[in-house]
Amino acid sequence: MAGTILVQARDPAKLNMEILNAIDERRYIDTWKLYEQHMQMEGFPRKSVVNRLLTGFAESLDVKWLEKAYAMVEQAFEESKQNLLEKEPLIYLSLGLAKCGLPVPASTILRKLVETEQFPPVTAWSAILAHMSQTAPGAYLAAELILEIGYLFQDGRVDPRKKSNAPLIAMKPNTTAFNIALAGCLLFCTTRKAEQLLDIMPRICVKADANLLIVMAHIYERNGRREELKKLQRHIDEACNLTDIQFRQFYNCLLTCHLKFGDLDSASNMVLEMLRKAKDARNSLAVATLVLETARNDNRAFTARISGPNLSQNEPEGSHKDRLIEHQIISYDEFSRDRNFVKLGNEAKEVLLSLLAKLQTQVELITTQHGILQPTEKIYVKLVKAFLEAGKLKDLARFLIKAEKEDSPVSNDDSALVHVIKSCISLGWLDQAHDLLDEMRFAGVRTGSSVYASLLKAYCKANRLREVTSLLRDAQKAGIQLDSSCYDTLIQCRVLQQDTQGALDLFKEMKEAKIPRGGNPEFEQLVEGCAGNAEAGLMAKLLREIREGQKLDSGVHDWNNVIHFFCKKRLMADAEKALAKMRSLGHTPNAQTFHSMVTGYAAIGGKYIEVTELWGEMKSLASSAPMKFDQELLDSLLYTFVRGGFFVRANEVVDMMEKGNMFIDKYKYRTLYLKYHKTLYKGKTPKFQTESQLKKREAALSFKKWIGLC
Repeated sequence: MAGTILVQARDPAKLNMEILNAIDERRYIDTWKLYEQHMQMEGFPRKSVVNRLLTGFAESLDVKWLEKAYAMVEQAFEESKQNLLEKEPLIYLSLGLAKCGLPVPASTILRKLVETEQFPPVTAWSAILAHMSQTAPGAYLAAELILEIGYLFQDGRVDPRKKSNAPLIAMKPNTTAFNIALAGCLLFCTTRKAEQLLDIMPRICVKADANLLIVMAHIYERNGRREELKKLQRHIDEACNLTDIQFRQFYNCLLTCHLKFGDLDSASNMVLEMLRKAKDARNSLAVATLVLETARNDNRAFTARISGPNLSQNEPEGSHKDRLIEHQIISYDEFSRDRNFVKLGNEAKEVLLSLLAKLQTQVELITTQHGILQPTEKIYVKLVKAFLEAGKLKDLARFLIKAEKEDSPVSNDDSALVHVIKSCISLGWLDQAHDLLDEMRFAGVRTGSSVYASLLKAYCKANRLREVTSLLRDAQKAGIQLDSSCYDTLIQCRVLQQDTQGALDLFKEMKEAKIPRGGNPEFEQLVEGCAGNAEAGLMAKLLREIREGQKLDSGVHDWNNVIHFFCKKRLMADAEKALAKMRSLGHTPNAQTFHSMVTGYAAIGGKYIEVTELWGEMKSLASSAPMKFDQELLDSLLYTFVRGGFFVRANEVVDMMEKGNMFIDKYKYRTLYLKYHKTLYKGKTPKFQTESQLKKREAALSFKKWIGLC
């Protein structure tokens, strides 16, 4: 019996047809097996089959098959078969990858399209950008993509009058693309990268819309650019298409920035101005309400019939749409018929609205009622804390008294100033509490007995009898009648001091005044609640902010702005002097300081030794102080070291980023390495080399292996 084994020979044309039938019927496992057979026999299938495979796998929105499709693209480029890949299928695959939370391969495909001059229109790639920006790595890559693509258009490099440039012009980033990338940077706290995007906007002639103005305000606030915010205020006030929510976001940013810089006068004046306008609006609204009340009552039944379900009680419509967009993709047939990518452009705008909605939730200091800005309790808490830390008790009292005149409390014991005094007492700051109480009395502001009672008990507990006598005298002048619990505390204090006669006198005084037993239950309940961590209202928030909040060093923000200005103008000698002065005044440089210095040195080029010295200072500072290395700082360092060929230092930065689970854009560094160090250490290892040379060689080869070039 013949023992020969026959290998079945298959017709490639027939195999191509089987692949197409399998992918059309969504038999993905069979499709992949047939594709692998073809690769073993003939290599890649014909062009139409390859592109149908890519679009078919992309339509599945299954991570497994999307990764298979991306592997096909990678293999085609590695084998220099990229001519098999068409632009539209690659854009469609990139969209599918982005929707499924795979921003790295999605961005790589876009970069490959740009490299091969198959320029994707901005309406298409902005939708990919929008889905990428839902994750932290994707948001960082989205910013990098805009910087890379925007670089092609800087300073009028592309002549729009040439017809041959039309595909390239169609790729130029627009306002929507910038809004998406900037919103992603804000949501994932890479705001210095966002500021780089703002810097290139005028250089490629991109104009800001209403959304972009507000996003810019958020970025300037996060980075402490108060002067830029003030310049932006004029545009905000003059804009006629801003909503109440957008106004609220801008003034929240401005108010936060004033607090960062310790400018309590500007911050408190903003709050008072808001209260004044709100008071005027309430008065006007009261008159208007009387006029409209009858008409509203007449129309209420009709409105109820046509209004449908109340959206405020259900899930916001935007979030529901956002989930639908993420978990579905239009068919490739429909995608290919939309030659101008109008549907993708609309999808990008819808995702942008969801990103902007997430930013709105971060507004804490200001709210709106009937279109009028009003301060929240949070701003009172932050202002009070700042005044107390600065020791400006008179200014604090003056501010709170003015605020009360504009926004009258329900009772004397429920005013903001009273809550502040009670908070000081709870924290043991009795002198500050007494000073604030004096300021209230001098200003003619009457308060209830509960504040005097709590301060009196605190003085007795601290055994400060002189202050007790002084406070009792103040209470009598103010016409305050103390309750029985205060007398009980005073009597106990006298007994402990062995002043029996004083205790008896107090008891007689209490009986003659016919003071009922039982004390002040309202305040007692509040104090007990605070002691049990069940605090509520303004007092609770203030206590929590003071106990948990960190004290801000406003001087750091001032010097960071100075250093940033010099670095932006490439005046590095002045930036170095400013950094030295900052240190001499006792301000510790932070990640933002060093980021400005590193990017400044990188901009003028060749200053690799200076950056290395900064890196050494950062490491020593981190070991002795709580300095935080963030992704943006380390990424700027890594870029500079790779550009200069300092691979020992580059590997140190890589190790630190990987230990911190920070995203690294390997594609960018692979491109950078090939551009500047393609031939480095390609020959045989020299027989004789110093230890330093050996170390440098090993570091370069290690980095080359890390980026996937070995």
